Amino acid sequence: MFPRLVLIGSLFFLSLSASVTLAIEEPPFTVIAQVDAVEYRQYAPYLLAETLIEGESDRNNAANEGFSRLFKYISGANSVQAKIAMTAPVQQTPSRKIAMTAPVQETSTPEGWKIAFVVPNEFTIDTVPLPTNPTISIREVPGEIFAVVTYSGRWTDRNLATHSAELLDKLQQSNIAVKGKVISAAYNSPFALPFLRRNEVMIRVDRVPST
Repeated sequence: MFPRLVLIGSLFFLSLSASVTLAIEEPPFTVIAQVDAVEYRQYAPYLLAETLIEGESDRNNAANEGFSRLFKYISGANSVQAKIAMTAPVQQTPSRKIAMTAPVQETSTPEGWKIAFVVPNEFTIDTVPLPTNPTISIREVPGEIFAVVTYSGRWTDRNLATHSAELLDKLQQSNIAVKGKVISAAYNSPFALPFLRRNEVMIRVDRVPST
Protein backbone atom coordinates (compact mmCIF):
# COMPACT_ATOMS: atom_id res chain seq x y z
CA MET A 1 0.00 0.00 0.00
CA PHE A 2 2.75 2.48 0.89
CA PRO A 3 4.59 2.42 -2.49
CA ARG A 4 1.31 2.94 -4.37
CA LEU A 5 0.32 5.82 -2.10
CA VAL A 6 3.73 7.44 -2.64
CA LEU A 7 3.37 7.07 -6.42
CA ILE A 8 -0.10 8.60 -6.51
CA GLY A 9 0.90 11.29 -4.05
CA SER A 10 3.97 12.20 -6.08
CA LEU A 11 1.92 12.49 -9.28
CA PHE A 12 -0.88 14.52 -7.74
CA PHE A 13 1.28 16.79 -5.64
CA LEU A 14 3.89 17.47 -8.30
CA SER A 15 2.45 20.93 -8.81
CA LEU A 16 1.69 21.43 -5.10
CA SER A 17 5.34 21.62 -4.04
CA ALA A 18 6.81 24.34 -1.87
CA SER A 19 8.27 26.00 -4.99
CA VAL A 20 7.54 29.71 -5.36
CA THR A 21 7.53 29.38 -9.15
CA LEU A 22 4.01 27.98 -9.33
CA ALA A 23 0.98 29.63 -7.77
CA ILE A 24 -1.77 27.08 -7.15
CA GLU A 25 -5.32 28.28 -7.49
CA GLU A 26 -7.46 28.14 -4.36
CA PRO A 27 -11.15 28.82 -3.75
CA PRO A 28 -11.55 32.60 -3.36
CA PHE A 29 -12.22 33.82 0.18
CA THR A 30 -12.02 36.91 2.36
CA VAL A 31 -10.74 36.81 5.94
CA ILE A 32 -13.44 38.55 7.96
CA ALA A 33 -12.13 37.92 11.47
CA GLN A 34 -9.34 36.23 13.41
CA VAL A 35 -10.05 35.34 17.01
CA ASP A 36 -7.96 33.15 19.31
CA ALA A 37 -5.95 31.47 16.50
CA VAL A 38 -9.13 30.75 14.50
CA GLU A 39 -9.47 32.45 11.11
CA TYR A 40 -13.00 33.15 9.89
CA ARG A 41 -13.28 33.16 6.10
CA GLN A 42 -16.13 34.14 3.83
CA TYR A 43 -15.83 31.86 0.81
CA ALA A 44 -17.31 32.63 -2.57
CA PRO A 45 -19.28 29.78 -4.19
CA TYR A 46 -17.12 27.14 -5.87
CA LEU A 47 -17.27 23.64 -7.31
CA LEU A 48 -15.89 20.37 -5.96
CA ALA A 49 -15.08 17.15 -7.78
CA GLU A 50 -15.87 14.65 -5.05
CA THR A 51 -15.79 10.90 -4.55
CA LEU A 52 -16.99 8.74 -1.68
CA ILE A 53 -14.76 5.86 -0.55
CA GLU A 54 -17.25 3.45 0.97
CA GLY A 55 -16.58 0.80 3.59
CA GLU A 56 -13.08 2.10 4.38
CA SER A 57 -12.27 3.13 7.95
CA ASP A 58 -8.58 3.85 7.35
CA ARG A 59 -8.02 7.46 6.30
CA ASN A 60 -4.79 6.75 4.40
CA ASN A 61 -6.36 3.94 2.39
CA ALA A 62 -9.31 6.18 1.58
CA ALA A 63 -7.00 9.01 0.52
CA ASN A 64 -5.06 6.59 -1.67
CA GLU A 65 -8.15 5.44 -3.55
CA GLY A 66 -9.71 8.92 -3.68
CA PHE A 67 -6.56 10.54 -5.06
CA SER A 68 -6.34 7.82 -7.71
CA ARG A 69 -9.92 8.35 -8.90
CA LEU A 70 -9.73 12.13 -8.95
CA PHE A 71 -6.28 12.27 -10.51
CA LYS A 72 -7.59 10.20 -13.42
CA TYR A 73 -10.50 12.62 -13.76
CA ILE A 74 -8.28 15.71 -14.06
CA SER A 75 -5.89 13.76 -16.30
CA GLY A 76 -8.52 13.14 -18.96
CA ALA A 77 -11.14 10.69 -17.69
CA ASN A 78 -13.92 13.18 -18.35
CA SER A 79 -16.48 14.11 -20.99
CA VAL A 80 -14.09 16.21 -23.11
CA GLN A 81 -10.94 14.18 -22.39
CA ALA A 82 -9.29 17.26 -20.84
CA LYS A 83 -5.67 16.84 -19.77
CA ILE A 84 -3.60 18.48 -17.06
CA ALA A 85 -0.13 19.82 -17.88
CA MET A 86 2.17 18.71 -15.06
CA THR A 87 4.55 21.63 -15.64
CA ALA A 88 5.22 25.03 -14.20
CA PRO A 89 3.34 27.10 -15.00
CA VAL A 90 0.16 25.20 -15.83
CA GLN A 91 -0.98 26.33 -19.28
CA GLN A 92 -4.50 26.70 -20.60
CA THR A 93 -5.09 25.56 -24.20
CA PRO A 94 -8.14 25.18 -26.48
CA SER A 95 -8.28 21.50 -25.46
CA ARG A 96 -9.64 22.71 -22.11
CA LYS A 97 -6.87 21.54 -19.81
CA ILE A 98 -7.93 21.34 -16.18
CA ALA A 99 -5.55 23.24 -13.92
CA MET A 100 -4.47 21.81 -10.58
CA THR A 101 -5.96 23.46 -7.51
CA ALA A 102 -5.49 23.29 -3.76
CA PRO A 103 -6.42 22.03 -1.26
CA VAL A 104 -7.28 18.39 -1.30
CA GLN A 105 -10.22 18.01 1.05
CA GLU A 106 -11.11 14.99 3.12
CA THR A 107 -14.25 14.49 5.22
CA SER A 108 -15.32 11.54 7.34
CA THR A 109 -18.86 10.22 6.74
CA PRO A 110 -20.83 7.30 8.20
CA GLU A 111 -20.37 5.53 4.86
CA GLY A 112 -16.63 6.15 4.53
CA TRP A 113 -14.50 9.11 3.40
CA LYS A 114 -15.22 11.86 0.89
CA ILE A 115 -12.16 13.01 -1.03
CA ALA A 116 -12.49 16.19 -3.10
CA PHE A 117 -10.55 18.44 -5.43
CA VAL A 118 -11.54 22.06 -5.94
CA VAL A 119 -12.56 22.76 -9.54
CA PRO A 120 -10.73 25.74 -11.12
CA ASN A 121 -12.72 28.98 -11.08
CA GLU A 122 -12.83 29.19 -14.88
CA PHE A 123 -15.50 26.49 -14.89
CA THR A 124 -19.17 26.74 -13.96
CA ILE A 125 -21.61 23.93 -13.25
CA ASP A 126 -22.62 24.16 -16.92
CA THR A 127 -19.12 24.12 -18.41
CA VAL A 128 -17.10 21.85 -16.12
CA PRO A 129 -16.04 18.55 -17.80
CA LEU A 130 -18.08 15.70 -16.35
CA PRO A 131 -16.31 12.66 -14.88
CA THR A 132 -16.56 9.40 -16.78
CA ASN A 133 -16.23 7.54 -13.47
CA PRO A 134 -19.74 7.33 -11.94
CA THR A 135 -18.27 7.37 -8.42
CA ILE A 136 -17.14 10.98 -8.95
CA SER A 137 -19.64 13.82 -8.81
CA ILE A 138 -19.46 17.58 -9.29
CA ARG A 139 -20.98 19.53 -6.42
CA GLU A 140 -21.70 23.22 -6.00
CA VAL A 141 -20.54 24.64 -2.66
CA PRO A 142 -22.46 27.80 -1.72
CA GLY A 143 -20.73 30.86 -0.34
CA GLU A 144 -20.44 30.28 3.41
CA ILE A 145 -18.40 31.22 6.46
CA PHE A 146 -15.73 28.74 7.53
CA ALA A 147 -13.73 28.69 10.74
CA VAL A 148 -10.18 27.53 10.05
CA VAL A 149 -7.11 26.50 12.04
CA THR A 150 -3.86 26.29 10.07
CA TYR A 151 -0.93 24.12 11.14
CA SER A 152 2.31 22.72 9.77
CA GLY A 153 3.67 19.20 9.98
CA ARG A 154 2.62 15.91 8.44
CA TRP A 155 -0.97 15.10 7.44
CA THR A 156 -1.39 12.40 10.08
CA ASP A 157 -4.38 11.07 12.02
CA ARG A 158 -2.84 12.43 15.23
CA ASN A 159 -2.36 15.93 13.85
CA LEU A 160 -5.85 15.89 12.38
CA ALA A 161 -7.42 14.82 15.68
CA THR A 162 -5.39 17.32 17.73
CA HIS A 163 -6.19 20.34 15.58
CA SER A 164 -9.82 19.33 15.00
CA ALA A 165 -10.30 19.19 18.76
CA GLU A 166 -8.57 22.57 19.10
CA LEU A 167 -10.85 24.13 16.49
CA LEU A 168 -14.06 22.76 17.97
CA ASP A 169 -13.01 23.73 21.50
CA LYS A 170 -12.28 27.32 20.51
CA LEU A 171 -15.59 27.59 18.68
CA GLN A 172 -17.43 26.27 21.72
CA GLN A 173 -15.68 28.84 23.91
CA SER A 174 -16.85 31.57 21.54
CA ASN A 175 -20.42 30.17 21.43
CA ILE A 176 -20.20 29.62 17.69
CA ALA A 177 -22.54 27.00 16.25
CA VAL A 178 -21.04 24.65 13.67
CA LYS A 179 -22.64 23.20 10.55
CA GLY A 180 -21.50 19.83 9.22
CA LYS A 181 -18.23 18.06 9.97
CA VAL A 182 -14.61 19.09 10.18
CA ILE A 183 -12.86 19.11 6.80
CA SER A 184 -9.14 18.35 6.56
CA ALA A 185 -7.24 20.21 3.84
CA ALA A 186 -3.67 19.67 2.56
CA TYR A 187 -1.86 22.15 0.33
CA ASN A 188 1.64 20.72 -0.17
CA SER A 189 3.53 17.76 -1.51
CA PRO A 190 4.03 14.84 0.91
CA PHE A 191 7.72 15.27 0.12
CA ALA A 192 7.83 18.89 1.32
CA LEU A 193 9.61 19.42 4.63
CA PRO A 194 7.04 19.08 7.43
CA PHE A 195 7.70 22.53 8.90
CA LEU A 196 7.04 24.11 5.48
CA ARG A 197 3.71 22.40 4.92
CA ARG A 198 0.37 24.11 5.16
CA ASN A 199 -2.47 22.00 6.52
CA GLU A 200 -5.87 23.14 7.70
CA VAL A 201 -8.90 21.94 9.57
CA MET A 202 -12.06 23.85 8.73
CA ILE A 203 -15.78 23.76 9.43
CA ARG A 204 -18.83 25.76 8.41
CA VAL A 205 -20.14 28.15 11.06
CA ASP A 206 -23.20 30.35 11.42
CA ARG A 207 -21.42 33.58 12.28
CA VAL A 208 -18.20 35.18 13.51
CA PRO A 209 -17.59 35.95 17.19
CA SER A 210 -18.43 39.37 18.55
CA THR A 211 -15.26 41.43 18.92
